[in-house]
Amino acid sequence: MNQTLRITEIFYSLQGETRSAGLPTVFVRLTGCPLRCQYCDTAYAFSGGEIMTLEEILAQVAGYRPRYVCVTGGEPLAQPNCIALLTALCDAGYEVSLETSGALDIAPVDVRVSRVVDLKTPGSAEVGRNRYENMAELTRNDQVKFVACSREDYDWAVSKIIEYRLDARAGEVLMSPSHKELDARTLADWIVADNLPVRMQLQLHKYLWNDEPGH
Repeated sequence: MNQTLRITEIFYSLQGETRSAGLPTVFVRLTGCPLRCQYCDTAYAFSGGEIMTLEEILAQVAGYRPRYVCVTGGEPLAQPNCIALLTALCDAGYEVSLETSGALDIAPVDVRVSRVVDLKTPGSAEVGRNRYENMAELTRNDQVKFVACSREDYDWAVSKIIEYRLDARAGEVLMSPSHKELDARTLADWIVADNLPVRMQLQLHKYLWNDEPGH
């Protein structure tokens, strides 16, 4: 029997964040998420979707002739067959990234995948779901992301960067302001003042397409 996944959407756009921001990328958005972050911008992916086989997904992705593919959600690792999808995409020759909340085990993910682990800050309302065992699994191919809603979130993120030596473990440490909650310039000033070893990012898709689905 073919392996299947529940897919909310597959689309071609510009990557809005992470180290490959601005690059044309195919996004494969899996349906479902066990978390309910208060700032979530993809609640439409919590339910519904379409059952697709791995072969159908790979064929649709190939139709765009991409170099980069991002598997996202929802929480993609909530579907066990996500692991097989990631490996299949790597085998097809794409540069593959995975956007995950970090609440689930990242160890089974193919080492060729850049795992973008979103450590949930107190302001997310889901800080208790962080699986800190994942920090020991990080490699220089991986990225750790913090979304800050406040100065408290920023200070919390700094403490985690120090505690887990994230700038040495991961290839990138990313920090972004929660859209419409924290002023981007304020966050930038904090990062500069502390000489923090992070890459500040703004979500490009929010400015270009106002967070419309399919972008």
